[in-house]
Amino acid sequence: MRVTAPDIRARKGGEPIVCLTAYHAHTARLIDPHVDLLLVGDSLGMVMHGYESTVPVPLDLMIMHGSAVVRGSSHALVVVDMPFGSYEESPSQAFHNAARVMKETGCGAIKLEGGVRMAETIRYLVERGIPVMAHIGLTPQAVNVMGGYKTQGRARSEWQAIEADARAVEEAGAFSVVLEGMAELLAAKITREIAIPTIGIGASAECDGQILVLEDMLGLSPRVPKFVKTYAALGEAIEAAVRRYADEVRRRVFPDEAHTYRMRDEGRSAVDGGATKKPKMTGS
Repeated sequence: MRVTAPDIRARKGGEPIVCLTAYHAHTARLIDPHVDLLLVGDSLGMVMHGYESTVPVPLDLMIMHGSAVVRGSSHALVVVDMPFGSYEESPSQAFHNAARVMKETGCGAIKLEGGVRMAETIRYLVERGIPVMAHIGLTPQAVNVMGGYKTQGRARSEWQAIEADARAVEEAGAFSVVLEGMAELLAAKITREIAIPTIGIGASAECDGQILVLEDMLGLSPRVPKFVKTYAALGEAIEAAVRRYADEVRRRVFPDEAHTYRMRDEGRSAVDGGATKKPKMTGS
């Protein structure tokens, strides 16, 4: 049985919630048994499609990847990011697009960025049956306004606004909230003070759960933030495997006998110099 948004909500203060991003069915199938939540993040625009930021990612792309992750998983709650421009205009715009995401992907919830300014929209969606994961602190879709990917809450003068964001999304009905790029003391304070789980990404172990971009923690990304721990060096392993493959192809070592199809009747095979004769046609 799949984990649901209420299941995640009920984990507040309990066993830490394990989350990772997933962008396609194959990796979703591999990591699904080990996590509680799979996020189809709009970071896929940068990781999978080479965009400089998440801003250009279209809704159709999120739906395509979200559908694949749902098909590749059976246990974890699948949450799909609402991309920039798909929910900010009005609550009704957000509902139209979020309903489409849930219908076409089969996901269990959506995520959107913003605190106080998005509280009305979160409430509107939740009241109409759409579970919402909120996202505050460093919000990548607002990178052009924020002036880059800057850690939030390092100055206590910033705390009041960020705490207000956390309270606003909680009161609006979000089942959890991502705290990104946030100073540890502030993340810990917010986690203690609100009744919904906090999911940290660069916000310390004080949060109720953690999320990382899968490709970052597997060593597949060329540059990663300070908060990422690399659990494998798959980039190096892939490069080594491709180098070996290229060498074997050029030396005609691959494909070898074990990886080649032969005729059932080798005696008539053109490989052995024989020729397969066509049967004579007979008149009716």
